Amino acid sequence: MPSAVPPRPPAPPAPAELHARVLPWYAEHARTLPWRDPDCSPWGVLVSEVMLQQTPVARVEQVWREWLRRWPTPPDLAAEPAGEAVRAWGRLGYPRRALRLHAAATAITERFDGQVPATPEELRSLPGVGEYTAAAVGAFAFGVRAVVLDTNVRRVLARACGGTGQGAPSLTAAERRLAEGVLPHDPATSATWNVAVMELGALVCTARNPRCADCPLAPVCRWALAGHPAYDGPVRAPQRWQGTDRQCRGLLVDRVRSGTGPVPAADLAPVWPDAAQRDRCLASLLEDGLLEQVPGGYAFPA
Repeated sequence: MPSAVPPRPPAPPAPAELHARVLPWYAEHARTLPWRDPDCSPWGVLVSEVMLQQTPVARVEQVWREWLRRWPTPPDLAAEPAGEAVRAWGRLGYPRRALRLHAAATAITERFDGQVPATPEELRSLPGVGEYTAAAVGAFAFGVRAVVLDTNVRRVLARACGGTGQGAPSLTAAERRLAEGVLPHDPATSATWNVAVMELGALVCTARNPRCADCPLAPVCRWALAGHPAYDGPVRAPQRWQGTDRQCRGLLVDRVRSGTGPVPAADLAPVWPDAAQRDRCLASLLEDGLLEQVPGGYAFPA
């Protein structure tokens, strides 16, 4: 008796089908975030994109508001010492991003008359602005048609169009081609599409416990129609936090932030019990320019 022919997997949904399902969903369910306000400046969009790298919205919004109240334009930030940017960064993590934003503000002030540039090439010329950030700022601040691929977008497209539970550990050429192929041709619509897919991935098509019953793409999603097969591709190794140099560095920076002046080395000792690791992390903070050694101890860079 001949064996049963396995069912053919469903075809990927057409771009028009994706647009017709995701864009109305976004219009109804989009979160109200300050950097999405039509009156938000390109500088506010750039600050949000840098702050949101590897940091959830809930932790970013208040810091973003305080940052924009204090430094509403790039020249306002460029006029301050770089250490003030690190101090205002608070507990967002990865504080080198604060230094990069300060450097970007300085470059914008010196090279672009204090105005955030609009083209992807000019944006990529700014310190700390890579391909993703340049595309996001171009799309969301200036309405440029650009492929904006963050983790959420990659996951939605991997599931809906590729039939896999998640994207590869790092961005592939195939993913970029797929994203370009489904991007609306109209620049304004493409910008809305980018943020809509991000929102769908953040709120519904999440990495864990996706809410497929609430997803507008569920009727055409290849992954859902195939029964949510387990992802069997290469995986990214999970990042540890407890006991790592990242944790130690963060605690050292927090201790300096809590002081009103230079913090003596002796006051840093209780922050981390492992003296060798503490000294190594302190040396790396000095090398990265996040702290500097001054008379009386350690401080943020002037």
